[in-house]
Amino acid sequence: MLYSRYTQLFDAITQIPSYCPVSRAPSGGMPKKFQGENTKSSVARARKAEVKAAADTRKKQEQEDAFWKEDDKHVLKKEQRRDDKEKKRLEALERKKENQRLLEEESVRLKGRQGSAVTSTTGRKVTQAQIEETLCKEQEKTSLPEKGEKVKSYLDGSLEENVNRIIPEEGSVEARTIEDAIAVLSTAEELDRHPERRMKAAFAAFEEVNMPRIKQENPNMRLSQLKQLLKKEWMKSPENPMNQRHAEFNTPK
Repeated sequence: MLYSRYTQLFDAITQIPSYCPVSRAPSGGMPKKFQGENTKSSVARARKAEVKAAADTRKKQEQEDAFWKEDDKHVLKKEQRRDDKEKKRLEALERKKENQRLLEEESVRLKGRQGSAVTSTTGRKVTQAQIEETLCKEQEKTSLPEKGEKVKSYLDGSLEENVNRIIPEEGSVEARTIEDAIAVLSTAEELDRHPERRMKAAFAAFEEVNMPRIKQENPNMRLSQLKQLLKKEWMKSPENPMNQRHAEFNTPK
C-alpha cells in the first residue's frame, strides 16, 4: 500500500514539464554597459603618476646630497682657499696671455713701421742689418751738435779747488752740515747742562781704576759687597759729573 503511493508520487513528479526562465531585454530597453577605457581619466592618471615619480626622484636626490654634504668648517675653508688659488692662477694666466698678445702686436707694428720707412726710401727690400745700420745713423745725426756750436771741454775752464781736500787749520773743528755746526757750538754747553749723559762712561772709568784697590783692601768680601763700597765712593768722588755740577754751582764768582 505504501509502496504504491510512492510510485504514484514519483510518476507525478516526472510528468511535470521543466521550467527554465530566459531573461530577455525588451525591444526598447537599456543599452549595453560600456566595456572600453576612458581616455581622459587614463591620461590624468598617467600625468599624476609622472608628477609623483618626479617628486620622489627629487626628494631622493636631496636626501642623497644632504648625506654627502660636507659640514666641517676646516674642510670648507680649505676648499674655498683651493678654489681662490685656482681662480687667481687662471686670472694670472689670462693676463699673461693678454700681455703676450699685446707685445706681439706692438712688435709687428714696429717692424712694419721700420720696414715701410726703409723700403720707401730705397724702393727695395732690405735686411735686418741694413735696418739697424740706418737707425744707428739717424741716432748719430741727432746726437751730433749743430754747426757753429763748440763742444765744451773740461780743459777750457779753470780748475776749482776741491773743498773735500782742504786741510782744516790746527785747533779748528770741521762741520759740513747745519746739524754738525749746531752740535759743535753747543757741545760745551750740553756737557755742563747734562752731566748725567756722561755718568755711565765716567763710572766705568772710575770702576776700572778703583775696583782693584777695593778688592785688595777687602779680600773676604763678595762681589756685590765690593760694588756697594765702590758705589759709596763714587757718590762722593769729584770724578762724578753730578758732583762736578754741584761744585761749579757752589763756586763763588
